[in-house]
Amino acid sequence: MRRSGHLRKTRRTSRTQRLLALGVCGVALTALAAVPAEAHAPAHRTPHRTPHRPPHWAPKDSGAPEARFRGLSAVSRDTAWVAGTGGTVLRTTDGGASWRNVSPPGAGDLQFRDVEAFDARRAVVLAIGEGEASRVYRTADGGATWTESFRNTDAKAFYDCLTFFDQRHGLAMSDPVDGRFRILSTGDGGRTWKVLPSDGMPAALDGEAGFAASGQCLVTSGPRDVWLATGGGARARVLHSADRGLTWTAADTPIPAGDPARGVFALAFRDRTHGLAVGGDYRADQLSPQAAARTSDAGRGWRAAAAPPPAYRSGVTWLPHSRTAALAVGPTGTDLTTDGGRSWRTVDTGSYDTVDCASDLGCWAAGEQGRVARLES
Repeated sequence: MRRSGHLRKTRRTSRTQRLLALGVCGVALTALAAVPAEAHAPAHRTPHRTPHRPPHWAPKDSGAPEARFRGLSAVSRDTAWVAGTGGTVLRTTDGGASWRNVSPPGAGDLQFRDVEAFDARRAVVLAIGEGEASRVYRTADGGATWTESFRNTDAKAFYDCLTFFDQRHGLAMSDPVDGRFRILSTGDGGRTWKVLPSDGMPAALDGEAGFAASGQCLVTSGPRDVWLATGGGARARVLHSADRGLTWTAADTPIPAGDPARGVFALAFRDRTHGLAVGGDYRADQLSPQAAARTSDAGRGWRAAAAPPPAYRSGVTWLPHSRTAALAVGPTGTDLTTDGGRSWRTVDTGSYDTVDCASDLGCWAAGEQGRVARLES
């Protein structure tokens, strides 16, 4: 979103693996939602016994305190990629114990706001900005080398987010150009890109745009469905396409808008019908009531959370293998829902801009001052 410098796997597990994952996830969520054990510790606790700590964000030293990471892609509990300011891209393959700086050469003036990784070697990153500042880079060797696969040449375009349906097909979105959001498409894993026709895109509202806050203003579920989050206009909307971005429909959300700093900042869909939206007003001195909403009909209708997060949230993700649990993050904390987005509860007060989970239950968060963390128990 140009007005605000403040501002998005694998094969399904076997039945046995899936049941195990469900059990682990259920136990972790129960612990995460519970009051810490220390609050109710009996006075006669056995000496030298270490109490079990509920799941929590465990900070990982990225070695890049000057960077703000709004791009994050969780490949597994061991492997994750982050992308941020100063053209910085980092990768870990040992659970965050060490990070390798794999930034594209000559990208120091760029703002990376999104990264989509397929594995430890292949990833695509998006740089945002007006005109030629919006670019896409791709690597197939873990960041040892990068290829610039797209550079925007339209001064009216400003790209915010990218997403992939699978390892070949993906989209990127720009703020409106000539009154409509612009969609960029790839069918070869990000090697080449083309602008899709705008005929099937509804007209944008006055002042409407996307927020490049967490890499989650454009998200997919399944082989063809994609959703686009907006703000800045009179209404905060979510646009949906069921044909990989050729035609779109728009739906209003209850998340407040009517100001360039307000709207839907992030989306997450656990399947093609059940989704979550979070946002609010990113200004620290402004309240963000109704900062979350949910849908159960592919985004045709959105309902406000009965108990929303207490403040602006910029990132959201479903917990793997769960039908009801998700995490939302923002500068003032992390919130958990265990009822599909009806109610949210703050479980951490650390500052994070984006959050993502892998299918093996590896959940990661990232944000300002080089902050990266993994959910651990």
